[in-house]
Amino acid sequence: MRRLPANVPARRQRGFTYLGLIILVAILGLVGAAGLKMGSLLQRQAAEQELLDIGAQFSDALYSYAVATPAGQPQQPSSLADLLRDPRSPQVRRHLRKLFVDPVTGRAEWGLLFQPGSHGIIGVHSLSQAAPLKVGNFEARFTGFEGKAHLSDWQFMMPTQLAPPAAAAADPGPAGAPGSDGTPAAPDVPSPPLFSRPISPTQETER
Repeated sequence: MRRLPANVPARRQRGFTYLGLIILVAILGLVGAAGLKMGSLLQRQAAEQELLDIGAQFSDALYSYAVATPAGQPQQPSSLADLLRDPRSPQVRRHLRKLFVDPVTGRAEWGLLFQPGSHGIIGVHSLSQAAPLKVGNFEARFTGFEGKAHLSDWQFMMPTQLAPPAAAAADPGPAGAPGSDGTPAAPDVPSPPLFSRPISPTQETER
């Protein structure tokens, strides 16, 4: 009868150990990949929320600019830089504290929506063509964003039903005229934008 070498059990034990290590490494790799994917999704979710917050500030700035319009002056800015310092006012008047960077693209470039037949800006949007993670459960001011296919479809327009910011309140008009109670008359509701094009801070300074 042939006898097995005495070291066979030890070899089998080492084989089981190596197999266990391979399985453990594979499990750790899967867990690590899942963690990276989850981290990426959370980062993207945060960027989309920041985009909504920035877009709301652009919308409020456009509204502030409109309600502060002096007689005979355009109600929409011709560039985003006009929101930083209102060129219609002899005094320094700001409707936006800074030109924001798009948190999704990482660039200070935005698509602009213009009043038909003019160069007046009535809205902005991201230039990202990525599909949004958020497709529902938006705030009331963003109800038109549900089910959009691209982040660039989130168009931040001048709100027409919000009370004007206190800093943008105009002087009351004559008795009986719109705004005679101390509340400025609401600006004309802009028509739907005719076209959109991207613009960068460099282009802003050249205009």
